[in-house]
Amino acid sequence: MSSARADGVRALYQSFNERDLDAVLATMAPDVDWPNGWEGGRLLGRDQVADYWRRQWREIRPTTVVGAIDERADGTVEARVRIVVRDLGGTVLARSDVTHVYEFDGPHVRRMTVEEGAAGRS
Repeated sequence: MSSARADGVRALYQSFNERDLDAVLATMAPDVDWPNGWEGGRLLGRDQVADYWRRQWREIRPTTVVGAIDERADGTVEARVRIVVRDLGGTVLARSDVTHVYEFDGPHVRRMTVEEGAAGRS
């Protein structure tokens, strides 16, 4: 699928993997609602998301490998991704396949949720 939103989601992952925090935050609404997949709970707003990732990147090195990106009938965009988490020395700590679902406010991500175990569905 190729749409402006899907392309934006793909660019978000690329910026995340490159640790370009400013580029990732620019894709988000100021009051973005984002999951805290590392510690649990949710983050509200760009500042909380930025602080979360800065703390995370001091401890671990998560990378996302994007599979398919599709727009759903309800207007959300789903991205099926493999997450690989390494320690600072490069040792793999975890791998998981998940589906991230993005809701938008205009061109910006308003909310992202994680559907664990859903990455393999069609």
